[in-house]
Amino acid sequence: MIKDWDDAYANGAYIEAAADYPDKWAQMAARFRQQMTELQLAGLDVVYGESERQRLDIFRPENDPRGLVVFVHGGYWRAFDKSYWSHLATAAIHRGWAVAIPSYDLVPTVSISEITRQTGAAIGRAASMISGSIRLTGHSAGGQLVTRMICRDSPLSAELRQRIERVVSISGLHDMRPLLKTAMNDDFRMNEAEAVAESSALNQPIENVELICWVGADERPEFVRQSELLANIWTGFGIKTSVHCARGEHHFDVIDGLTDSQSELSEALLA
Repeated sequence: MIKDWDDAYANGAYIEAAADYPDKWAQMAARFRQQMTELQLAGLDVVYGESERQRLDIFRPENDPRGLVVFVHGGYWRAFDKSYWSHLATAAIHRGWAVAIPSYDLVPTVSISEITRQTGAAIGRAASMISGSIRLTGHSAGGQLVTRMICRDSPLSAELRQRIERVVSISGLHDMRPLLKTAMNDDFRMNEAEAVAESSALNQPIENVELICWVGADERPEFVRQSELLANIWTGFGIKTSVHCARGEHHFDVIDGLTDSQSELSEALLA
């Protein structure tokens, strides 16, 4: 039985040198943006909404793209922006896909349900620029947001939903109700009704889409449970689902495979 819910969802406390990761991510992302800008393959700060944070970066392969990948970042809906994650487009670019990485407004300035709406708007804007099929992936809170895009009450249009082939939720949170018991809810400001509404595991998926729940085997047990939960429940609605526990990976390095075009994670997303 879980008694300390804050500890159950505390990632950095269980990762060696956790505080070093944000600077590493930011440096790798900046180098990638510079390289893509020099190649004239980067479109930065594309507007998709009214607020300053409603911007996305889009990176293109040298040839016509096979389709669009959208990566949605994590940070418990209250931290980070697109500038930390640009390098995670590397594998998809090498395999011929265009990649969009949006920022969004953060709690407590807006609600998590508003972040869901903004994520849909960002995907719609990127999809208007790149034709073809769409693959969605996101990490942690971003994993929750991308699975919300394929719920039956998704903010995406019917046309956009039909373009989505596959979603890879990396360490996603799919039952939001336990987070009501954490101190973080001071920022989330969720009540039970919103927690239920934003829980993909309590919703139903659209048809003709594949879900892969990817999680590090060395993550906090709640993240493993949440990944297994969604894949299990959504199998019952007749879509193809699977769970992959990446051996030896924790919450902060589980995304590294997106930089390697030959990694298992990239294969899962892009094959």
